[in-house]
Amino acid sequence: MPARSVQLALLTAILPILLFVAPLCAQSPNASLTGAVTGASGPAIPGARISAKNLNTGESTEAQSDAAGMFHLSNLAPADYEVSVTAQGFSPQTMKITLAAGTAQTLNISLTAATLPQNPESNLPHAPPSSQTTPSLSDLGFTPEQTQSNAKEQALLDKRTRMLKIHQKLGLITTAPLIATLVTSVGAGGKHTSNTDRTVHMVLGAVSSDLYFTSAYFAIRAPRVPRTTTRGPIRFHKAMAWVHGPGMILTPILGALAYQQKNNGEKVHGLAAAHGPVAIVTAGAFGAALLSVSVKF
Repeated sequence: MPARSVQLALLTAILPILLFVAPLCAQSPNASLTGAVTGASGPAIPGARISAKNLNTGESTEAQSDAAGMFHLSNLAPADYEVSVTAQGFSPQTMKITLAAGTAQTLNISLTAATLPQNPESNLPHAPPSSQTTPSLSDLGFTPEQTQSNAKEQALLDKRTRMLKIHQKLGLITTAPLIATLVTSVGAGGKHTSNTDRTVHMVLGAVSSDLYFTSAYFAIRAPRVPRTTTRGPIRFHKAMAWVHGPGMILTPILGALAYQQKNNGEKVHGLAAAHGPVAIVTAGAFGAALLSVSVKF
């Protein structure tokens, strides 16, 4: 058989196969999910977090709604999915859908505004635990009628809560260099000390003071909500502040005097000799204040 005839026969046999396979290759086996996230009354919700969890594999694909509330999830394997939608200020919503291969499905989601939980035993707004949700005016004893007419007080409460959470976190961070300062004080104040030991102790003390006063700034500057009273362990927490606050001011001053006397080869004397006891009392009061709002009793 001539070579040209053989080529023509092969082309005739392969062509139907190519025409059948090409559409299959062009078709994507995956699916996509598109939709919009809106509020109950219709406005778009930008910045909403959409998560689609494949119930077969456990893998999740996430997206965020744009300024118009639109979102798009692509390259999703055909399977059953659990779709979760969350947005700040709205109650989360979860639903289940099935995506078929090569389909583009639309899912529009409507979220309802979240309501603040009531917790009458809460010690907020004075020193809220970092794991606690934002308080409402009802937590402070206001009636529903008063709450509805006190939007300004609620705004103050929200700001106070945010600032006191920062105050609490910085207070916890301060404990690390403060403990290190106490540990290095043994070598810095002993008979056989070096200038390096004293310098390390002084630097750690300075870091502790800087963090402490930064933390105190957020507590002092946090706005107060009118007609609220201090309750529970917060009273003790505030009382201890009158001890460790002046102590944090006095300790570095006495420490500088002791540092200078030691560098001059002198024995620590006079007011500088009170550096150690004042530092211990200050650290003890700070630790007690920290425990009073960290341990529920």
